[in-house]
This record gives sequence, C-alpha cells and structure tokens, in this order.
Amino acid sequence: MKMNIEKKFKSKFIKNVFLVASGTAMAQVITFLLLPIITRIYGPEAYGVMGAFLATINVFIPIAALTLPIAIVLPKEKEESFGIIKTSLKILILISTVLLLAILLFRDIIINLANLGELGNYLLFIPLAVFLAGLSQILRQWLIRNNTFNIIASATVYQALISHGSMVLIGFIYPIATVLILFTVLKQGIVAVFIYFKIKRKNKDLSIELTQSSLTFKEVIKKYYDFPKYRAPETFLNAVSQSLPILFIASFFGAAAAGFYTLSRSVLQVPVNLLGKSVGEVFYPRISSAAHNGENLTRLIKKATFLLALVGIIPFGIIIAFGPHLFAIIFGDEWYNAGQYAQWIALWTYFGFMNKPSVKSFPVLNAQRLHLIISIVMLVVRVGVLVIGFVILEDDILTVALLGITGAILNLILIFIAVSLSMRFDHGQLKVRG
Repeated sequence: MKMNIEKKFKSKFIKNVFLVASGTAMAQVITFLLLPIITRIYGPEAYGVMGAFLATINVFIPIAALTLPIAIVLPKEKEESFGIIKTSLKILILISTVLLLAILLFRDIIINLANLGELGNYLLFIPLAVFLAGLSQILRQWLIRNNTFNIIASATVYQALISHGSMVLIGFIYPIATVLILFTVLKQGIVAVFIYFKIKRKNKDLSIELTQSSLTFKEVIKKYYDFPKYRAPETFLNAVSQSLPILFIASFFGAAAAGFYTLSRSVLQVPVNLLGKSVGEVFYPRISSAAHNGENLTRLIKKATFLLALVGIIPFGIIIAFGPHLFAIIFGDEWYNAGQYAQWIALWTYFGFMNKPSVKSFPVLNAQRLHLIISIVMLVVRVGVLVIGFVILEDDILTVALLGITGAILNLILIFIAVSLSMRFDHGQLKVRG
C-alpha cells in the first residue's frame, strides 16, 4: 500500500515538473530566439540601464506582500488559504501605495543619495511593477496549491511572447532603454491578467472566494508570523545581495558594463528557470505533503538536488568553458566581455540551481529564522567581495570571479544545512508546521 502511494506521488511529481518545465522551456526558447535581436537593436548601454532598473525592482518584488503568498500552499482547508490571500492583497496594496508616496515626496533625495543618474527617470515605474508582481505571486501560489500547473505553464509562455516580442517590434522604431523598462514592468501584469481570466473560466474549485475566508487579518498574521518576521527579511536581503553587483558595476564601470553583467545573468537563468524553478515550484507542495505524511524528507531533498546537479553540469559547463566566444557569436562581437562575466557567474549559478529543493524545504521545516541568518551572512560576504573587487582591485572581471567562487561556496553550505535539518526531522528531533 505504501509503495503504491509513493509511486503515485512520484508519478504525479514528475508529471507536474514536466508540465511547468514544458511551459518554461517554450518561454525560454522564445526568449533565446529574440534575445540576439534585442541585444543588437538596443546595445550594451540601453540593456545596462534596463538591468539596473530590474535590479532595483527585484529588491522590492519578493516582499511585495511580505512573502505571505508562499503560505497559501500550507493549510489543509482552502477557507484558510482564502484568508491568507485576502491578507496578502491588503499588504500588497499598502506596500505599493507607500512606495508610490515615498517616490512622489522624496524623488530628488532618493536619486541623489543612491546616485541613480539616468535610472531616476524611471522611479515611478517601481510601485506599478511591485503591485503587478505581487498580484502575480498570489495567483501563482493559488494555482500551485491546486496543482494546476498547466495554467502556470501557459502563462509563462504568453509572458515571454508578448513582452520580448514587443521589445523587438517597438525597438525597430524606438531602440531606447525606456521600451525595455516598460515591458519589463508590464510582463508581471501579463501573468496576473492571464491567470485571473483562466481561473474565472475554470471550475468552482479554482475560484477564490474571499468572503469565505476562515481567518481574519490578525489571525493570519498571528498564525503565519514567521513569513513577515523571518521569510520577508530573508528574501529582501537575498534580493539585495543579488542586485548589489549590477548596481555597483553600473556606478563604478558604467552602463555598458552593467549591460554585460545583465545579459550574462539572463542567459544563465535559462536553465534555472527551465528546470530549477519548475522543480522548486512542484517540490514545495510535495515536501509539505510528505512532512504531514511522515515521509523521509532527507531522501526527497537529496534526490531532487542530485537530479539538478546532474542536469546542470552540461549547460553551465559549456558556459564556463566557451562563454566569451559563444556570447560573441550569438549576441554580437560587442558582447564578448559578457561571456567573460558569464564564465564566473556560471559557477555561482550552478550551485544556486542545485539548492532549489533546499530553499523550498525551509518553510516546511520551520527554519525561516535560520534561513534569515544565512541570508544575512551571504549579504555581508557579498558586500565584502564587492568592496575588495571595486575599491581595492579596481577590476570588474576579478570582482565577478570572486563573486562566482564565494557564491558557489555559500550555496553549497546552504544545501548541507537543509539536509541536516531534514535528517533531524526524519529522526523525530524536529517538528514541522502543522
């Protein structure tokens, strides 16, 4: 009986991973086909301005609703999930409004203090991007809870087609950074709108009935306090540490260098989004269910991590070996330096690709506080590396190399910590969220 249940879970898990991965694969194919055109139309400088803007909004997007949407998957009863959705929406509206008011009131001060330069012209896009991304997070987590991964796959494809297609079409007429930034913002809304109308057309099981929520705002915050208290700061710090390099590069070496870094990160996110993100999204409800059923979590985490490690060797290995020449051939000769960046970032990203199951296990293992501490350490180390690279070494390639090596080591440590926690659970030494 137990073997049949395990086989059923395994079969469903693989099917759901394939569903999400197939949609992501199609989106990545569309992106990869259009990206060489985009890089030739806009050039490194415009692409660098867009990259700096993306790095800025990526700091705020993960905490758009204080990470409460992630908790939508956890309750057994959907009425409790409705309460989490309702609370998340209220927080999202509040945070977006506060951001808008802050920019309207202190725009010039923010530009001068942060030395934003040309990026200051696009500050008003930030609250809109945060709101649309937060809405997309809420709807996406609701679909994950209901294992409706086919809609997620379709939304991913439409997002890539509309946003990147528009960048190409409009770029032939107006090849400026504003176009890239506009569609970077709107692509979050594309997902939200698509998912909303798909939910409306599906059966009643997918409908979101906020009036039927079984928890009030205060009750949600009290029960899931660890998300805004630990997960949100952890996510924020992780986003800051991911965005700092490009902001430093833009400030110290100019928009073109920022464009090189942005393109290399974009290319290396292809395998991460294709399989790493797909496995992560399907793995989260799977490990939550496994914890409730008393299954062996260590085995689940190790298998998923090993799978990603095996799959990632080929794409990341190719970039490490041939990055500069590949970038020059695919994106144009002026992007050769981006390939040099990519060789080192690939090392960092490979271990980040592997750690998706570990990261997804922290909320289930009630280890959000520990995850926050790990993120603080990562941020401190990354800032130290940037200071050494830009201030002492004064060399962008050496700085990116240091980032790649330290990033790989830190992600490997995170995996070991997650496995250690899961082993404690398997031995009855650790309780998970009920």
